[in-house]
Amino acid sequence: MPIHHLPRFPYGAVYFRKSNPPRQDWARDYQTAAEDGMNIFRHWFLWSAIEVAPGVYDWEEYDRQLDLAAANGIKTIIGEMITAAPEWAFRQYAHARFETRDGRKVESHMGGSCVTGGFPGLCLDNEDWRAHAERFLTELVNRYQDHPGLGGYDLWNECNYGHDLCYCPATAAKFREWLQAKYGDVQTLGEAWFRHSLADWEDVTPPRALGPYPDTLDWLQFRIDDAYRLLRWRRDLVRRLDPEHAIVAHGIVGSLSAMAPGGADDWRAANEVEVYGYTWGSSRHGDEPWKQFHAVDLVRAAARGKPFWHAEAYGGPLWMQPQVIGKPRDEGRIASPEDIRYWNLVSAMAGAQGWLFLRWRPLLDGPLFGAFGPYGMDGSRTPRSEMASKVGRWMQAPEQAGLRDARPIKGDIGILYIPETQLFTYAQQGSTAFYADSMRGAYQGFFANNIQADWVHLDHMDEYQTLYLPFPVMLTRETAQKLRAWVEAGGTLISEGCPGYFGDRGHVGTVQPNLGLDELFGARESYVEFTPDLLGDLEFHVWHTPVWGGIFMQTYEPTSGTPVGWYADGRVAAVDHTYGQGRTRLIGTMAGAGYAAHPGPRSVAFFRDVLSFAGVEPQVRCSEARVQARLHAGPGGVYLWVANPTRQALPVRVELSQAWGPFASARALWGADAAIVSVTGGRQIALTAPGRDVCVLALE
Repeated sequence: MPIHHLPRFPYGAVYFRKSNPPRQDWARDYQTAAEDGMNIFRHWFLWSAIEVAPGVYDWEEYDRQLDLAAANGIKTIIGEMITAAPEWAFRQYAHARFETRDGRKVESHMGGSCVTGGFPGLCLDNEDWRAHAERFLTELVNRYQDHPGLGGYDLWNECNYGHDLCYCPATAAKFREWLQAKYGDVQTLGEAWFRHSLADWEDVTPPRALGPYPDTLDWLQFRIDDAYRLLRWRRDLVRRLDPEHAIVAHGIVGSLSAMAPGGADDWRAANEVEVYGYTWGSSRHGDEPWKQFHAVDLVRAAARGKPFWHAEAYGGPLWMQPQVIGKPRDEGRIASPEDIRYWNLVSAMAGAQGWLFLRWRPLLDGPLFGAFGPYGMDGSRTPRSEMASKVGRWMQAPEQAGLRDARPIKGDIGILYIPETQLFTYAQQGSTAFYADSMRGAYQGFFANNIQADWVHLDHMDEYQTLYLPFPVMLTRETAQKLRAWVEAGGTLISEGCPGYFGDRGHVGTVQPNLGLDELFGARESYVEFTPDLLGDLEFHVWHTPVWGGIFMQTYEPTSGTPVGWYADGRVAAVDHTYGQGRTRLIGTMAGAGYAAHPGPRSVAFFRDVLSFAGVEPQVRCSEARVQARLHAGPGGVYLWVANPTRQALPVRVELSQAWGPFASARALWGADAAIVSVTGGRQIALTAPGRDVCVLALE
């Protein structure tokens, strides 16, 4: 893997987005960054600012960035931005303008994160325009591939696309090619789509209204496939021209909510590159402790063992954006040095192997003026930048080599990610909220018990013994067969309600659970309600444990299964079953969404008891519910990370399972000023976790 040009632990920021920062500060800023331990910068190489006329390139400012990087021991990630097309191209390639769902042709507009026009670019499904983009990328790579300041190329900034793009004639033609490959002839397509009078491929057009129908599902899948085809085209082009430097990309941690509408599939994006990353910040998403963990855990799962970075981390305030209006100051809105410390260390705790701030210093123009940067508006040091430097230097230190080589252990349980379920939910509802709330709520339920729940793509389910399946309302027959085979071979599956209610092409099964899943779960549906507006306070019990449900409700008549849960009116809400060598528990509603709507003690026991049902002993137990504890393991040893999101020191006891240890001592690597560490019985560690900090202990 060609990543040898990159620092062992990349630590830096996004720096140059024309026209910020000011030219007269560049040399001083680079020197400051190097003095503060930074070893990597990423810049936006904006096509609209470089190819100023057809075939005429202005590289001067970008040359200067690479030269300054080399002089200061900093590596450069070239963020190619062909999403900012030259202004003249909107005239010369007018046919390639993006077309929205309502038929509007998109004009050039200013970027919100730089002072440059040409956004959102032109549609690369037009072959003549893609050929011009290839010429630009070729010029870019050929110019810098041998520069000593180069580290690699970021080929897709925040991997996603506009929800209503693109419906131009070229994209419609690509869609027809995709359909031909899938269905063969137009008559077969007509039968599959319930459009029986399609006579010619020219009769086939992209659907411009969402609906739970095969044409919408195909269109959504095509858009995703097409976007990653174009990422692969960029990757193959750059790799052919430059076999030496790393190819990276970074997403928005959108797989649970923005995959169906916007193509934000972290698994697919990470699969195409050598280093992956993510944009995440508490000021936009919320500072509840589970949120950042769930984001980094998701990207770690998608990276599949590849290096991944917190590619855009927040290092300063965010002013006047809609996501922050109404939030209190201390919810990440105005970042403190302690926030910077905590956020960066949590990213590392969940597995990130590098940090880049979203800005080095804030922009001076546009709607995001003054935002995100740990350094001052004039490039001066701040208490935030000093804290960032302290943490970054510590993580890079030679004595932390063993820690850097260690990785988070496999979680106690997996939460199953099945893409077609989200696609159907978006097609049916025009929103992914039901799906996303159920997925995130299940994670929250395990997180509240300090249970490490890993995100598991359907393609990788064989790597886990116990899986939780949220909101499984639409499944293909192929997926249902995989689930049955996995359980039959010895897996333990806990599924929420209405599994596979909608099958292939969104078709409702007359026997529920659908697709043969009634045999898997040992139960048949006796009643169902699709009344999410009425089920916000749905309650049920599994044995004597009260649980919140929500969204949909299904009741059961056990066949070969055993009832273990009941709604308030006595109808069966949960059924346990043995199937082959494995076990299942079917819950008749969405317990994940129930926890998301009602976080608190009522459902906490339910998610804890899931592990008991599966016969799984948690690898780490923590005495303090406000604190999270996790293990990393690697060639250099075993490390315990303890995160305290509160602003007060908390006494904590951590107990490890029999799978780990016994250990004779716990040596504090970070947080030692506030930690008093002792080991009892080889598997119990007592410490004081300092406020708004993360303790890191080497277990020996």
